[in-house]
Amino acid sequence: MTPTTATGALDESGSLSGTETIAQGRGFDAAAAAASLPLDEKVALLTGAATWTLREIPAIGLRTMTVSDGPIGVRGTGDDGLASAQLPAPSATAATWDVDLQARLGALMAAEARRKAVDVILAPVVNLQRSPVGGRHFECLAEDPLLTARLAVAFVGAIQEQGVAACVKHFVGNETETDRTEYLSRIDERTLREVYLAPFEAVVDAGVWTIMAAYNGLTRNGVDATATAHGPLLNGILKGEWGFDGVVVSDWLATKTAVEPALGGLDLVMPGPGGPWAEGLLDAVRDGRVPESAIDDKVARILRLAERVGALSGLAGEVLPYDASGATEDPASDEVVALLTEAAARSTVVLRNEGGLLPVATGADGPRRIALIGHNAVEPFTQGGGSAFVTPPHVSAPIDALRAAFPDAEVALHRGGAATVGAPLAPGELLTTPDGEPGIRIDLLDADGAVRESLQVPDAASLWFPVHDAAVASARLTTDVELRAVGRHVIELAPVGAHRVTVDGVLQGSSDEPVGVEVVLNSSYANPPSVEAVVEVDAPRLARVEVDAQVVDGESYGRFVRVHFRYRAPGLTIDEELDAAVAAAAASDLAVVVVGTNPETESEGWDRPDLALPARQNELVRRVAAANPRTVVVVNAGAPVILPWLDEVSAVLWWWLPGQEAGTSLAAVLTGAIEPSGRLPWTLPAREEDVPVPHGIPVDGVIEYTERLDVGHRGWDRLGRTPAREFGFGLGYAEWEYRSVEIIDAASAEADVAAVVRVTIANTSARDGREVVQLYLAADPADAASDPDRPLRWLAGFAVVDVVAGGTATVDLPIDRRAFETWSTDAARFTLRPGAYRAHVGRSSRDLRLEIGVPIRG
Repeated sequence: MTPTTATGALDESGSLSGTETIAQGRGFDAAAAAASLPLDEKVALLTGAATWTLREIPAIGLRTMTVSDGPIGVRGTGDDGLASAQLPAPSATAATWDVDLQARLGALMAAEARRKAVDVILAPVVNLQRSPVGGRHFECLAEDPLLTARLAVAFVGAIQEQGVAACVKHFVGNETETDRTEYLSRIDERTLREVYLAPFEAVVDAGVWTIMAAYNGLTRNGVDATATAHGPLLNGILKGEWGFDGVVVSDWLATKTAVEPALGGLDLVMPGPGGPWAEGLLDAVRDGRVPESAIDDKVARILRLAERVGALSGLAGEVLPYDASGATEDPASDEVVALLTEAAARSTVVLRNEGGLLPVATGADGPRRIALIGHNAVEPFTQGGGSAFVTPPHVSAPIDALRAAFPDAEVALHRGGAATVGAPLAPGELLTTPDGEPGIRIDLLDADGAVRESLQVPDAASLWFPVHDAAVASARLTTDVELRAVGRHVIELAPVGAHRVTVDGVLQGSSDEPVGVEVVLNSSYANPPSVEAVVEVDAPRLARVEVDAQVVDGESYGRFVRVHFRYRAPGLTIDEELDAAVAAAAASDLAVVVVGTNPETESEGWDRPDLALPARQNELVRRVAAANPRTVVVVNAGAPVILPWLDEVSAVLWWWLPGQEAGTSLAAVLTGAIEPSGRLPWTLPAREEDVPVPHGIPVDGVIEYTERLDVGHRGWDRLGRTPAREFGFGLGYAEWEYRSVEIIDAASAEADVAAVVRVTIANTSARDGREVVQLYLAADPADAASDPDRPLRWLAGFAVVDVVAGGTATVDLPIDRRAFETWSTDAARFTLRPGAYRAHVGRSSRDLRLEIGVPIRG
């Protein structure tokens, strides 16, 4: 790569003490513009104006820039009331192994950003899926650095081609949610360079405009520091070695001090207003602890970003309006629906298909009765929890989509028992205020309990609201719940922070422990402890619910109240629901069982305790399959779960978290309208005890990456363990033969390509199909002993190819020089290791059908 900045001199800690950036973006002199500003204005620019916006400086024609969370959609600031196109989770789109599709999704994200007046999308996540229990596993792309890098580069390039910035996150070693704001990741230098930095290096080489520094810290070269203040990481590697000329932004509220991050290479503190730089950086510059040249470098980077996204006119007093050209017109348009349906369907992985049960015929040859079963069939889990959450324009329901796809069949829906611990949200139609109005009354109280303001909200979904009056200390929520049926009613209240809960005047629970911004940082605001009240009634009546809840000071996130209000009416027991589902399956020609995780399971902020399917879903699958051998099991999960019945049922699909086109994509897959051509981007364990990295729990504040280079499938190979389905696995609907492999002349290839492997494959089935050709390298056994830490095999190339029924295709797989290189700690650089390598080509990391030697000279 060609460095575009001069970072100045670094001291031993990696702190910046020298000259400012000299790079220019498209002819714009960012350094000169930065130096022209008054010091106080420069320092002020380095902290956000609000949660999602940066400061404006009209004097130089700089408008405010807006950032938005990603990566499954562009939420915006949350103030526009607009729905967002909801993509499948990144772990799903990665399962396509399709860089072209990834680019098309990136283009959609950019168009959505235009519609919501967003300049920077906080995506993609290129941390690796080191352990299957990681809370943000679904938000990452893959367990493999090469697959992650290539998909991320395509996604970033498509976003930025439209003049919207991508912000790649979280730099670096942020593979665990447990204590994520506190732990240090201890990664040896070779592993750091070859594995965890590799995707970041790839996107920097491709020209990414912003990178987010992670919450966690890193211990490297004798420096233990948070990622926002790690000089050897930010100044040394990112800006120095790699020549990154963009903006390093903190994760939200990750910056704790003024001087160390300023010297360490951080450029922008988010969110604002306030924070350590707003409070202490100006004084640190004035008294000489931070050189003004470091401030100029940061300002120049922000101005360069503004110029790139069209936020800077460069003319005094002339602020450009946001350019919304290229915006999506509607996130539910035919074009968006078609793309998202294709993405979700192509992501789907066929794990098993005995007897060719799939695809299922429609019309006269199709089933007459279909039983659609499962909690996740009733309520599909379309997106994981946390900052990636967006509100879609709609969610395509599986029951509606299957009825449309099988118009001649009777399709019945059965839940088969609840898979969540918590009850559903209390429905608005059951709630009335003490005055008899629909909804919930809210009294905002001061510290003495006096009412400052009263308001009314329509339903339980509205019980997350900002509080702008600084005198308000708590909120009192009052509503009457209509208990319409005789029997056992369950009312669940889960306030965030200090609270008091009564039902019918009886105290149900209380807490005097106030909470603060930590509930945002650890995402516990999304899943606080709940208070459960059971009300038995022998005739319909009202139940009075009162909740006093504290106002949470979220610092730059603002002050807010949040209460989770759920309700479960009397109904069938789980056993009764299971029995009904099994009976329906037995009476049907086809059973489709949708099992999976849910918002209680997969979310930012916490890691999963295990890999088990929630509740009694394993029992449901086995009983339905026993009742009807024509059973298709659909797994609706973003991260691995143990499937003890995987090889006992006829057909199994991994459906991921499919986004807004959940139902339409499932129908397309079941009927074969779109082939489910997904391949696993991670390894599916058969048993939890076999997982090479079972968790990422810090010990004494440190996470040791003891597996070193053997992340994901490499670890499974090293340990000789057999997973349920290996990395790269996916059957699709076609049959394939691998006919030949050869090495061809790489002289005409790009400069970084060291070898090209040509593979010929044949589609031997009666239907058109899509194959993902995968190439893995291995060192020659004679050479392997000289480097025992090198993985036994590593992914070095792949290609997606469509082949007509009975046809053949020839695929060229270029292998980059980096695939043969290793990091030398002595030389402090990548070095080419000559030797006789073996290229293994096939359908997955364990289904390798062809092999050829690849000689590499030094």
